[in-house]
Amino acid sequence: MNASQRGANSRQSGDRRGRDDRRSRDKQNERKDEYLERVVAINRVSKVVQGGRRFSFTALVVVGDGEGTVGVGYGKAKEVPAAIAKGVEEAKKHFFRVPLIQRTIPHPVQGEKAAGVVMLRPASPGTGVIAGGSARAVLECAGVHDVLAKSLGSPNAINVVHATVEALQMLEEPEQVAKRRGKSVEDIAPAALLRARQEAEVSA
Repeated sequence: MNASQRGANSRQSGDRRGRDDRRSRDKQNERKDEYLERVVAINRVSKVVQGGRRFSFTALVVVGDGEGTVGVGYGKAKEVPAAIAKGVEEAKKHFFRVPLIQRTIPHPVQGEKAAGVVMLRPASPGTGVIAGGSARAVLECAGVHDVLAKSLGSPNAINVVHATVEALQMLEEPEQVAKRRGKSVEDIAPAALLRARQEAEVSA
């Protein structure tokens, strides 16, 4: 094999590696785009040490797929981007499923966490997300499109977010309630709720 053939082969292998690298980067970007990310709050915190203060940042982040999966994470680092990245990774470790019927919650619920208290109520299609900024971030990332939310406790963003998560984790499917009470789904769930579920199944 002469020098020109070796050079051509090396260029071809380099082109293949370049294409493979671009494909892998595109796949990674697609995976990142699968999730919705909302930064709820960023705070600067300080630690007093000998010789002065050390500053760092904390970030409260909500991550979800917009289809019923959501998680909340809290990251801390010396720089804001690093704190957000840590919060995103923490949120993905705490994913949980939210039962939805026609993009709303199946029943009213009230969640309490620390001093935060959040009440959620189902809403008819077209209502939208009626909620404050902190609770709205969680609900939108979870894929809830129609809901009425009210904060009844502390206005602190961290407390409101965790109370909203607590409320969403308390939601149950009609089948779960019917099984626990030993009754049929028709006896437990309102007729409008059952019709909405049937319409969602037919449209799907």
